[in-house]
Amino acid sequence: MPDARAVRRSAFAGDAGLQALRSTFKAAFWTAGGFAARRASQQRDHDEAERFAPTTPPPDRLRLRRAWLEAFVKDAADVAAGLYPASEPMFSDPRRALDAVDDLVKDAREVADRRRRKGGVEARSEAGSEAYPLYYRQNFHFQSGGWFTPDSARRYEPQVEALFSGAAGAMRRRALSLLARAWRGRDQRGLTVVDLACGAGGFLTDLKTAFPRARVVGLDLSPSYAVEAAARSGAPVTQSAAERLPFADASLDAVSCIYLFHELPPKVRPVVAAEIARVLKPGGLLALADSVQPQDEPGLARLLEAFPAFFHEPYYAGWQTTDVEALFGEAGLRPAGTDKAFLTKAWLFEKPAA
Repeated sequence: MPDARAVRRSAFAGDAGLQALRSTFKAAFWTAGGFAARRASQQRDHDEAERFAPTTPPPDRLRLRRAWLEAFVKDAADVAAGLYPASEPMFSDPRRALDAVDDLVKDAREVADRRRRKGGVEARSEAGSEAYPLYYRQNFHFQSGGWFTPDSARRYEPQVEALFSGAAGAMRRRALSLLARAWRGRDQRGLTVVDLACGAGGFLTDLKTAFPRARVVGLDLSPSYAVEAAARSGAPVTQSAAERLPFADASLDAVSCIYLFHELPPKVRPVVAAEIARVLKPGGLLALADSVQPQDEPGLARLLEAFPAFFHEPYYAGWQTTDVEALFGEAGLRPAGTDKAFLTKAWLFEKPAA
């Protein structure tokens, strides 16, 4: 009879090989898709490029490539270590993938035109948007429909993968890595984790596959994104604001939060941090992932400058100078680990036991 540990190691190695293969294809596919989208908007973006006046030197191309590759290397290593399974392809049908790129290219022209006319708040004309906080009623990234339309929700995952040349999923799984390490060997039955601001459901799907016995729930303020996330992940998704979480005090074992805080106004960030701390049990964990800051990757500072210049990100500059550990420390959470890859940094915070 084969040794059980040897069988598991062999399975993990096979999963890591599968992850590497899928990552290679994904990187090539979305790099090409991103290139096509940029070509489609190139002429429209010319004036914006002329106005961009960076204060930091351009990144070294070799350093940039190494930083990008690091996301895939770390992701495959975690799969090999058995922290989580190999990720599923975004599209099982090649025709759907090609249709997504075609849609992405067409929409890139609209995004570029919106950027040129500074249409960062056109989403306020969307039906029903008046019921939402003013800061939320914007076309973040100049995306069509803001956070309010089914088309925006359907297009979100292809957009971010094209933007980061296929590395978006691997980057955000740095937060999954931290949580999976903390929960390794723990009985998942009875555990509840909520993915806060789950968006279109990419990370929510990762949580479901990593913790199949836990109760995994999504939460997002956008009804359209909540529907998309539920359909993509198979998890229940609640539509609610992060400032008023619909969970009882000390009721959750973990909260994950991916790329939310750089899109919150500075005055709202401590409110959301306090809400997260409120709903976590003593000993509960927050797995957070967001943009790196200049001190994390000085060699990539030009990219951090360019992001808010070319994408409508009204609160991003404030995030770049935020003391993240102090922000959550004031809410009563203490740091328990960090990781980073390419343009994303992850933190693990713990609510001290009573």
